[in-house]
Amino acid sequence: MIVYKTLEEIELIRESSLLVSKTLGELKKLIFPGAIPIDLDKIAETFIRDNDAEPGFLGMYDFPNTLCVSINEEVVHGIPGKKPLKNGDVISIDCGVLKNKFYGDHAYTFEVGDVEEKTKKLLEVTKESLYRGIKKLKVGNRIGDVSNEIQNFTEKHGYGVVRELVGHGLGKSLHEEPDIPNFGHKNTGAKIKNGLVVAIEPMINQGGKEVEQASDGWTVITADRKPSAHFEHNIAVVNGKPEILSTFDFIENV
Repeated sequence: MIVYKTLEEIELIRESSLLVSKTLGELKKLIFPGAIPIDLDKIAETFIRDNDAEPGFLGMYDFPNTLCVSINEEVVHGIPGKKPLKNGDVISIDCGVLKNKFYGDHAYTFEVGDVEEKTKKLLEVTKESLYRGIKKLKVGNRIGDVSNEIQNFTEKHGYGVVRELVGHGLGKSLHEEPDIPNFGHKNTGAKIKNGLVVAIEPMINQGGKEVEQASDGWTVITADRKPSAHFEHNIAVVNGKPEILSTFDFIENV
């Protein structure tokens, strides 16, 4: 069942989402060759708690950390470790926050030092697909219209759209209905209504769409070991239109 939110609840979700945005902005300053992912994780946890909130992922389904840190061919759900970042890496950081009983949850893929142009292009297209999908999240459309827009735009560039992982509703639970796949057909799925709050998150591979799970039981990796990108926003439908509750400004405008 889809739980539609009041305007007051949407504002509480916005507060949680913006704390995730600020956390990612703090981490941006610390991402460089030689940085240690587990150190980023501890810094994020401290920052979230200092802002009167709780890490949203820590302990969820027994996940051991505050951040999901996924590097290069790792798609999502990577466990932050002690191996330093290298020049040319790309690192996806997915972060969740629980504040005032509501979750915020979004992600950004960062460049580490000098990244290959073809990898930069993957990041650009993936982020653009997110915004294109968001534009379709409006009253009169269905979830499939969002999914189809993301799929068509990314596949047009020759990229693989991960099938096993999807976006989702967001509220008092981290994962609510409806699922938001990054592939699908127009005019299918749930009707989009005011009060809908979702996390849209394209997970796009430079190569094929196929993925595997690593031996740690969490990390999802591209089957062909080519890089993957992941960008995610939280969005509410207000007055028939999408309203982005999270922001990349703390990352990109520093």
